[in-house]
Amino acid sequence: GFMTYRLSRCDFNSTELKDIRFTDSYYYNMIEIIRFDSNVGTFVGFTDFGVKTAEAWNNIPARLATMRAQKGTYCKPNIDVRYHNL
Repeated sequence: GFMTYRLSRCDFNSTELKDIRFTDSYYYNMIEIIRFDSNVGTFVGFTDFGVKTAEAWNNIPARLATMRAQKGTYCKPNIDVRYHNL
């Protein structure tokens, strides 16, 4: 058998956008094949399939815009709630 999964993560030192890093990784059989990192701003592939997929996804402006916005739309609201409750 095999297993595919996706892991989205927000790392932060404060609630300021500049201190937030969003990563979105895709795995196949426990090997990371592709990742979006907000510090890089594009998808990066780690396997042959991942490299080809990253090239294709990086050529879709709307997909990149959506991923780049995740720091503000996905991470920031959740971090604000969690950070202030600590």
